[in-house]
Amino acid sequence: MYHNNLKIFIMFSIVIVVVLTVIHYVLMFFFCSDTGVISVQSATYGRTSSQICSIGRPPSETSNTQCSIDVTAVFKRCNGLRECESQGLALKDPCFGTYKYYTTNYICIPAETSVTCHGGYSYLKCENGKIQINAANYGRTDKTTCSEGRPSSELQNTNCYSPNALAPVSKSCNGLESCEVFATHTVFTDPCVGIYKYLAISYFCLPPGVHSSIVCEHETSALNCDNGTVIRIHSANYGRTDSSTCSTGQPASQLAKTDCYALNSQTVVTSGCEGKNNCSILASNSFFSDPCVGTIKYLYISYSCVSK
Repeated sequence: MYHNNLKIFIMFSIVIVVVLTVIHYVLMFFFCSDTGVISVQSATYGRTSSQICSIGRPPSETSNTQCSIDVTAVFKRCNGLRECESQGLALKDPCFGTYKYYTTNYICIPAETSVTCHGGYSYLKCENGKIQINAANYGRTDKTTCSEGRPSSELQNTNCYSPNALAPVSKSCNGLESCEVFATHTVFTDPCVGIYKYLAISYFCLPPGVHSSIVCEHETSALNCDNGTVIRIHSANYGRTDSSTCSTGQPASQLAKTDCYALNSQTVVTSGCEGKNNCSILASNSFFSDPCVGTIKYLYISYSCVSK
Protein backbone atom coordinates (compact mmCIF):
# COMPACT_ATOMS: atom_id res chain seq x y z
CA MET A 1 0.00 0.00 0.00
CA TYR A 2 1.32 3.42 -0.97
CA HIS A 3 1.03 6.62 1.04
CA ASN A 4 1.37 10.24 -0.09
CA ASN A 5 4.32 10.86 2.19
CA LEU A 6 6.24 7.79 1.07
CA LYS A 7 9.84 8.47 0.10
CA ILE A 8 11.92 6.14 -2.02
CA PHE A 9 15.63 6.48 -1.26
CA ILE A 10 18.17 5.56 -3.92
CA MET A 11 21.92 5.77 -3.33
CA PHE A 12 24.31 4.83 -6.12
CA SER A 13 27.88 5.64 -6.93
CA ILE A 14 29.33 7.39 -9.94
CA VAL A 15 28.77 5.84 -13.39
CA ILE A 16 25.96 3.63 -12.10
CA VAL A 17 22.78 4.14 -14.10
CA VAL A 18 19.68 4.39 -11.94
CA VAL A 19 16.18 3.66 -13.20
CA LEU A 20 13.48 4.65 -10.73
CA THR A 21 9.81 3.84 -11.36
CA VAL A 22 7.02 4.97 -9.04
CA ILE A 23 3.29 5.65 -9.27
CA HIS A 24 1.90 9.13 -9.75
CA TYR A 25 1.46 10.35 -6.15
CA VAL A 26 4.59 8.81 -4.58
CA LEU A 27 7.39 11.21 -3.64
CA MET A 28 10.60 10.23 -5.46
CA PHE A 29 13.91 10.94 -3.77
CA PHE A 30 17.10 10.91 -5.87
CA PHE A 31 20.47 10.81 -4.15
CA CYS A 32 24.14 10.80 -5.10
CA SER A 33 27.23 10.41 -2.94
CA ASP A 34 29.22 13.35 -1.58
CA THR A 35 31.33 13.51 -4.74
CA GLY A 36 28.54 13.16 -7.29
CA VAL A 37 25.61 15.17 -8.62
CA ILE A 38 22.47 14.07 -10.42
CA SER A 39 22.38 14.02 -14.21
CA VAL A 40 18.94 13.04 -15.49
CA GLN A 41 19.14 11.01 -18.69
CA SER A 42 15.40 10.57 -19.23
CA ALA A 43 12.15 11.19 -17.36
CA THR A 44 8.76 10.00 -18.57
CA TYR A 45 5.19 9.72 -17.32
CA GLY A 46 2.65 7.23 -18.63
CA ARG A 47 2.67 3.48 -19.26
CA THR A 48 4.88 1.40 -21.55
CA SER A 49 4.45 -1.97 -19.82
CA SER A 50 1.36 -3.85 -18.71
CA GLN A 51 3.29 -5.40 -15.78
CA ILE A 52 4.80 -2.38 -13.99
CA CYS A 53 2.63 -0.90 -11.20
CA SER A 54 -0.19 -3.27 -12.11
CA ILE A 55 -0.95 -5.08 -8.85
CA GLY A 56 -4.61 -4.73 -7.98
CA ARG A 57 -5.43 -2.76 -11.13
CA PRO A 58 -8.06 -3.97 -13.63
CA PRO A 59 -6.81 -4.87 -17.15
CA SER A 60 -8.63 -1.86 -18.58
CA GLU A 61 -6.22 0.41 -16.67
CA THR A 62 -3.01 -1.38 -17.70
CA SER A 63 -3.59 -2.50 -21.30
CA ASN A 64 -2.59 0.80 -22.98
CA THR A 65 1.20 0.56 -23.26
CA GLN A 66 1.59 3.25 -25.92
CA CYS A 67 1.28 6.05 -23.38
CA SER A 68 4.33 8.18 -22.53
CA ILE A 69 5.36 11.84 -22.34
CA ASP A 70 8.69 13.43 -21.41
CA VAL A 71 8.77 15.29 -18.10
CA THR A 72 11.43 17.96 -18.59
CA ALA A 73 10.63 19.53 -15.20
CA VAL A 74 12.53 16.66 -13.52
CA PHE A 75 15.64 17.72 -15.44
CA LYS A 76 15.26 21.37 -14.35
CA ARG A 77 14.49 20.44 -10.77
CA CYS A 78 17.20 17.84 -10.13
CA ASN A 79 20.19 18.23 -12.45
CA GLY A 80 23.35 19.32 -10.68
CA LEU A 81 22.05 18.59 -7.15
CA ARG A 82 23.34 16.05 -4.64
CA GLU A 83 19.77 15.09 -3.76
CA CYS A 84 16.35 15.97 -5.09
CA GLU A 85 12.67 15.33 -4.38
CA SER A 86 10.14 15.05 -7.19
CA GLN A 87 6.40 14.47 -7.23
CA GLY A 88 3.61 15.11 -9.74
CA LEU A 89 5.62 17.20 -12.24
CA ALA A 90 3.82 16.04 -15.40
CA LEU A 91 1.87 18.94 -16.93
CA LYS A 92 -0.86 16.81 -18.50
CA ASP A 93 -2.48 13.38 -18.53
CA PRO A 94 -1.17 11.48 -21.58
CA CYS A 95 -3.86 8.76 -21.48
CA PHE A 96 -7.05 9.21 -19.48
CA GLY A 97 -8.31 6.06 -17.76
CA THR A 98 -4.87 4.39 -17.74
CA TYR A 99 -3.01 3.81 -14.47
CA LYS A 100 0.28 5.63 -14.96
CA TYR A 101 3.74 5.82 -13.40
CA TYR A 102 6.91 7.92 -13.56
CA THR A 103 10.17 6.43 -14.86
CA THR A 104 13.36 8.40 -14.31
CA ASN A 105 16.79 7.34 -15.50
CA TYR A 106 19.73 9.20 -13.97
CA ILE A 107 23.43 8.87 -13.31
CA CYS A 108 25.72 10.37 -10.67
CA ILE A 109 28.63 12.34 -12.10
CA PRO A 110 31.58 13.84 -10.19
CA ALA A 111 31.21 17.60 -9.73
CA GLU A 112 31.71 20.47 -7.30
CA THR A 113 28.67 22.30 -5.91
CA SER A 114 27.95 25.78 -4.59
CA VAL A 115 24.80 27.13 -2.92
CA THR A 116 24.47 30.85 -2.16
CA CYS A 117 21.49 32.59 -0.58
CA HIS A 118 19.95 35.65 -2.25
CA GLY A 119 22.15 38.72 -2.00
CA GLY A 120 25.39 36.80 -1.53
CA TYR A 121 28.28 35.97 -3.83
CA SER A 122 29.01 32.47 -5.08
CA TYR A 123 32.75 31.81 -5.25
CA LEU A 124 33.87 28.99 -7.55
CA LYS A 125 37.45 27.75 -7.72
CA CYS A 126 39.49 24.98 -9.32
CA GLU A 127 42.86 24.14 -7.80
CA ASN A 128 43.90 22.23 -10.92
CA GLY A 129 42.15 22.91 -14.19
CA LYS A 130 39.47 25.22 -15.52
CA ILE A 131 35.85 25.72 -14.50
CA GLN A 132 33.12 24.21 -16.67
CA ILE A 133 29.58 24.93 -15.44
CA ASN A 134 27.33 21.86 -15.41
CA ALA A 135 24.04 23.26 -14.08
CA ALA A 136 22.73 26.42 -12.43
CA ASN A 137 19.45 27.60 -10.98
CA TYR A 138 18.40 30.79 -9.23
CA GLY A 139 15.14 30.04 -7.46
CA ARG A 140 13.96 27.44 -4.94
CA THR A 141 13.50 23.66 -5.21
CA ASP A 142 13.14 22.76 -1.51
CA LYS A 143 11.91 24.34 1.73
CA THR A 144 15.08 23.91 3.81
CA THR A 145 17.93 25.53 1.84
CA CYS A 146 18.49 29.19 2.85
CA SER A 147 15.47 29.04 5.13
CA GLU A 148 16.88 30.21 8.46
CA GLY A 149 14.96 33.21 9.76
CA ARG A 150 12.63 33.35 6.76
CA PRO A 151 8.83 33.26 7.15
CA SER A 152 7.07 30.14 5.90
CA SER A 153 5.29 32.10 3.17
CA GLU A 154 8.66 32.80 1.48
CA LEU A 155 9.58 29.09 1.30
CA GLN A 156 6.46 27.40 -0.06
CA ASN A 157 7.07 27.54 -3.82
CA THR A 158 9.59 24.77 -4.53
CA ASN A 159 9.02 24.75 -8.29
CA CYS A 160 10.88 28.01 -8.86
CA TYR A 161 13.44 28.04 -11.69
CA SER A 162 15.19 30.93 -13.38
CA PRO A 163 14.84 30.46 -17.14
CA ASN A 164 18.28 31.93 -17.88
CA ALA A 165 20.53 30.97 -14.96
CA LEU A 166 22.99 28.81 -16.88
CA ALA A 167 23.94 31.44 -19.47
CA PRO A 168 25.25 34.22 -17.17
CA VAL A 169 27.00 31.77 -14.85
CA SER A 170 28.70 30.04 -17.79
CA LYS A 171 29.69 33.38 -19.31
CA SER A 172 31.23 34.56 -16.03
CA CYS A 173 33.05 31.35 -15.11
CA ASN A 174 33.74 28.91 -17.93
CA GLY A 175 37.44 28.53 -18.71
CA LEU A 176 38.61 30.36 -15.56
CA GLU A 177 40.41 29.01 -12.51
CA SER A 178 38.12 31.01 -10.21
CA CYS A 179 35.11 33.31 -10.46
CA GLU A 180 32.32 34.91 -8.46
CA VAL A 181 28.62 35.28 -9.26
CA PHE A 182 26.15 37.60 -7.53
CA ALA A 183 22.97 35.76 -6.45
CA THR A 184 20.33 38.37 -7.22
CA HIS A 185 17.29 38.91 -9.44
CA THR A 186 19.07 41.78 -11.23
CA VAL A 187 21.36 39.13 -12.77
CA PHE A 188 18.91 36.26 -13.23
CA THR A 189 15.45 37.94 -13.24
CA ASP A 190 12.90 37.00 -10.58
CA PRO A 191 11.27 33.63 -11.35
CA CYS A 192 8.94 33.66 -8.31
CA VAL A 193 8.14 37.04 -6.75
CA GLY A 194 7.81 36.92 -2.95
CA ILE A 195 9.82 33.70 -2.56
CA TYR A 196 13.25 33.77 -0.92
CA LYS A 197 15.65 32.38 -3.51
CA TYR A 198 19.14 30.96 -3.72
CA LEU A 199 21.69 30.23 -6.43
CA ALA A 200 22.66 26.57 -6.84
CA ILE A 201 25.58 25.75 -9.14
CA SER A 202 27.37 22.53 -10.01
CA TYR A 203 30.58 22.60 -12.00
CA PHE A 204 33.51 20.51 -13.16
CA CYS A 205 37.20 21.27 -12.85
CA LEU A 206 38.41 20.28 -16.29
CA PRO A 207 42.05 19.20 -16.42
CA PRO A 208 44.52 20.83 -18.82
CA GLY A 209 44.17 19.58 -22.36
CA VAL A 210 40.38 19.56 -22.47
CA HIS A 211 38.96 20.36 -25.90
CA SER A 212 35.54 21.70 -26.78
CA SER A 213 33.43 21.38 -29.91
CA ILE A 214 30.38 23.45 -30.86
CA VAL A 215 28.45 22.81 -34.07
CA CYS A 216 25.10 24.24 -35.13
CA GLU A 217 22.01 22.16 -35.75
CA HIS A 218 22.28 19.87 -38.83
CA GLU A 219 26.09 20.07 -38.75
CA THR A 220 28.48 17.28 -37.75
CA SER A 221 30.83 17.41 -34.77
CA ALA A 222 34.12 15.65 -35.54
CA LEU A 223 36.28 14.73 -32.53
CA ASN A 224 39.87 13.62 -33.08
CA CYS A 225 42.76 12.49 -30.91
CA ASP A 226 46.41 11.81 -31.73
CA ASN A 227 47.61 8.27 -32.31
CA GLY A 228 47.89 6.28 -29.11
CA THR A 229 45.16 8.28 -27.35
CA VAL A 230 41.38 7.93 -27.18
CA ILE A 231 38.44 10.23 -26.50
CA ARG A 232 37.07 10.79 -23.00
CA ILE A 233 33.79 12.72 -22.90
CA HIS A 234 33.39 15.21 -20.05
CA SER A 235 30.08 16.88 -20.89
CA ALA A 236 27.63 17.30 -23.74
CA ASN A 237 24.40 19.12 -24.53
CA TYR A 238 22.20 19.34 -27.60
CA GLY A 239 19.95 22.37 -27.17
CA ARG A 240 20.59 26.02 -26.34
CA THR A 241 22.00 27.71 -23.23
CA ASP A 242 22.70 31.18 -24.61
CA SER A 243 21.23 33.49 -27.25
CA SER A 244 24.44 34.20 -29.19
CA THR A 245 25.83 30.81 -30.29
CA CYS A 246 24.71 29.77 -33.81
CA SER A 247 22.61 32.94 -34.04
CA THR A 248 23.76 34.53 -37.31
CA GLY A 249 20.79 35.23 -39.54
CA GLN A 250 18.31 33.60 -37.16
CA PRO A 251 15.16 35.35 -35.88
CA ALA A 252 15.25 36.40 -32.22
CA SER A 253 12.16 34.29 -31.47
CA GLN A 254 14.17 31.13 -32.25
CA LEU A 255 17.04 32.14 -29.94
CA ALA A 256 15.18 33.32 -26.85
CA LYS A 257 14.85 29.97 -25.05
CA THR A 258 18.15 29.40 -23.26
CA ASP A 259 17.21 26.57 -20.91
CA CYS A 260 17.02 23.92 -23.62
CA TYR A 261 18.65 20.54 -22.94
CA ALA A 262 18.27 17.16 -24.64
CA LEU A 263 18.13 14.73 -21.73
CA ASN A 264 20.04 12.05 -23.63
CA SER A 265 22.93 14.27 -24.79
CA GLN A 266 25.61 12.75 -22.57
CA THR A 267 24.44 9.19 -23.26
CA VAL A 268 24.35 9.60 -27.06
CA VAL A 269 27.74 11.31 -27.32
CA THR A 270 29.45 8.95 -24.86
CA SER A 271 28.13 5.83 -26.60
CA GLY A 272 29.26 7.16 -29.98
CA CYS A 273 32.70 8.49 -29.03
CA GLU A 274 34.04 7.29 -25.67
CA GLY A 275 37.20 5.19 -26.06
CA LYS A 276 37.58 5.86 -29.79
CA ASN A 277 40.43 7.64 -31.54
CA ASN A 278 37.97 9.71 -33.57
CA CYS A 279 34.22 9.96 -34.08
CA SER A 280 31.47 12.02 -35.71
CA ILE A 281 28.15 13.06 -34.17
CA LEU A 282 25.38 14.76 -36.13
CA ALA A 283 23.68 17.65 -34.30
CA SER A 284 20.18 16.63 -35.21
CA ASN A 285 16.76 15.95 -33.69
CA SER A 286 16.94 12.48 -35.23
CA PHE A 287 19.83 11.64 -32.89
CA PHE A 288 18.86 13.54 -29.74
CA SER A 289 15.10 14.20 -30.13
CA ASP A 290 13.88 17.82 -30.07
CA PRO A 291 14.19 19.31 -26.57
CA CYS A 292 12.68 22.70 -27.57
CA VAL A 293 10.53 22.83 -30.69
CA GLY A 294 10.93 26.07 -32.65
CA THR A 295 14.35 26.92 -31.16
CA ILE A 296 17.59 26.80 -33.17
CA LYS A 297 19.84 24.33 -31.39
CA TYR A 298 23.52 23.43 -31.29
CA LEU A 299 25.67 20.61 -29.95
CA TYR A 300 28.31 21.39 -27.32
CA ILE A 301 30.86 18.74 -26.32
CA SER A 302 33.86 18.93 -23.99
CA TYR A 303 36.37 16.08 -24.16
CA SER A 304 39.98 15.16 -23.61
CA CYS A 305 42.40 12.71 -25.22
CA VAL A 306 43.79 10.12 -22.83
CA SER A 307 46.20 7.21 -23.20
CA LYS A 308 44.61 3.89 -24.09
